[in-house]
Amino acid sequence: MGCCNSTESKRDWKPLEEHSCTDVPWLIVFTLFCIGMVCICAFPIATGAASRLISGYDSYGNTCGKNNTKIEGVPLSGRDMRENKYVFFLDPCNLDLINRKIKSIALCVSKCPAAELKTLSDLKQFALNNGSHLCSYDITPTRYTSHSDKSTKCPKLPVPPSKSVPLLHRCVPMDIGCYTEFVQAFITFVGDNSVLRRVIAGMMASKEIIMGLCLLAFVLSLIMMVVIRYISKVLVWIITVLVVIGSIGGTGILWWLYADHRKDADDRKALDDNTLSVFGKEVALDNVKALLVYAIVATIFTVVLLLVMFFMRKRVALTISLFHVAGKVFIHLPLLALQPFWTFLCLMLFWIYWITVLLSLGTSGTPVKNNSTGVVEYQMQGPLQYLVWYHAVGLIWINEFILAFQQMTIAGAVVTYYFTRNKSKLPATPILSSMARTIRYHLGTLAKGSFIITLVKIPRLILTYIHSQLKGKENACARCMLKACVCCLWCLEKCLAYLNQNAYTATAINSTSFCTSARDALLILVENALRVAAINTVGDFVLFLGKVLVVSCTAFAGFLALNYQREYTVWVLPLLIVCLFAFLVAHCFLSVFENVVDVLFLCFAVDTKYNDGSPGHEYYMDKALMEYVENSKKMGWYKPGDGDGREMKSMARGGTSA
Repeated sequence: MGCCNSTESKRDWKPLEEHSCTDVPWLIVFTLFCIGMVCICAFPIATGAASRLISGYDSYGNTCGKNNTKIEGVPLSGRDMRENKYVFFLDPCNLDLINRKIKSIALCVSKCPAAELKTLSDLKQFALNNGSHLCSYDITPTRYTSHSDKSTKCPKLPVPPSKSVPLLHRCVPMDIGCYTEFVQAFITFVGDNSVLRRVIAGMMASKEIIMGLCLLAFVLSLIMMVVIRYISKVLVWIITVLVVIGSIGGTGILWWLYADHRKDADDRKALDDNTLSVFGKEVALDNVKALLVYAIVATIFTVVLLLVMFFMRKRVALTISLFHVAGKVFIHLPLLALQPFWTFLCLMLFWIYWITVLLSLGTSGTPVKNNSTGVVEYQMQGPLQYLVWYHAVGLIWINEFILAFQQMTIAGAVVTYYFTRNKSKLPATPILSSMARTIRYHLGTLAKGSFIITLVKIPRLILTYIHSQLKGKENACARCMLKACVCCLWCLEKCLAYLNQNAYTATAINSTSFCTSARDALLILVENALRVAAINTVGDFVLFLGKVLVVSCTAFAGFLALNYQREYTVWVLPLLIVCLFAFLVAHCFLSVFENVVDVLFLCFAVDTKYNDGSPGHEYYMDKALMEYVENSKKMGWYKPGDGDGREMKSMARGGTSA
């Protein structure tokens, strides 16, 4: 099962000649692990925890909508709640951020309040009219106004109206004030609450603009993929010129907007203009400060970007041929562009499942009365308390497995394209064929590769959590050691992820086990170290320029759109959210293109190692790749010693189909 005791012998690369199952023991281990995940899911269902999560339960162990059994030591438990189907919190804004729960007493009620209840008399009238008691069970509605414990056993006044449709049988307040209080408590670094209030108000005022800009980022990323497909030869220079113009122009516009807003604020101050409210003046000053910060950051970023582009101008030209071939891959395999959709959909479905099971585990276990608060809490005791840790490992492993499946699918499709001499004989759906081949032969390899990443990621996350919990408590030496360990584990994780990706490509080519594929891929990469450095550096930089272009265009559109809401919108948070979303979307799409380039390069390296262009050993590569090598020779980037020492000959006629 391990790499050290692998008995598979080294053999020559034989692309697409034979397929066999790889790493079957690891597939068995992964299957057993997934069965364990299913058993964890079944545990809260069998113990009734899932029912408590969906139906809701009160602070005394009663499940709403059901006839409950008595809990020893809890007088208010064991009640018939078949008529009371909704959970009502006496103080829904009383949040415990550390334990991530509401500290308020919860009751089962028959109806959520649809209108605001301002006094105890309103509570009494609501209970008499609707039969929904909003105070503790041991207080009758007629005693709401006179009971001695009314301040602790009745809801905090005024009671806000609840939404018309309860969320999972919970009465949810319509007022956003609760959510504002939660954000204020969560973001502890905010000293001025009025700033946070204005930011949230700006978010709500510009929510339509934010959604429109996110959609724009999505469209721009698709356009970038189309550009890569059809004009790959001029893509590099188009992106370079646009980024230069966009960076300089965007920086200039930011300084112009800052000067305009500053002049507007100064004019209002000089004329003692009172048309704006105090809130509007604060928003205007916030916008001036935000624009100044944005302009300074954009200026620094533009200068650094232009310097880097100047020093890399020769290397940028070398990527044109490689990008041209990658563009042809997308022409023949258009479904590659949809891979982020399927992966994101699978991840979302898995995350929803994982969170649902986690919440169900939170309501599992034995009901125990908390003597300090008097409420019932569910606690898992003994070995059952480790189910959450098992579930957490499952999140990381299965998440990495899904991402590895995407990498293997892309690698299999691109390998099929590269090593098929006559492109007209490609399978009708290479992507689906690659998926089927991966599922049939290589799931064990994916399980092993994703498990290796999991082994590195778990200690990194644990150390990161420890560092965050000990912040301000540990000495400088311990803090430095923790950060160093986290950094080393992060670097190791990135190196292993890159090696895994190439190992999946080698498995797709040669149908060998994970360890054999990783070893063969590493040897190929070491033999072509200079090419790897050049292509990765230039390719990553060009794709980074593409991401910058998408983010810059989205941010520029955001500046123009938000400029028409000067008096109502704080720009800081909306623009940050939009730019972050734009970068994530662009990264998802362009990472597929990056994977294609990496797979093409490994195929190209294998092709040049085992073929020399002679009869019977014709190259599989595209003509554009041969031109790339020739250009590299002329510019001094390629030497015969970089590969296997064999001088590359001209491609034999009929060796490939461009």
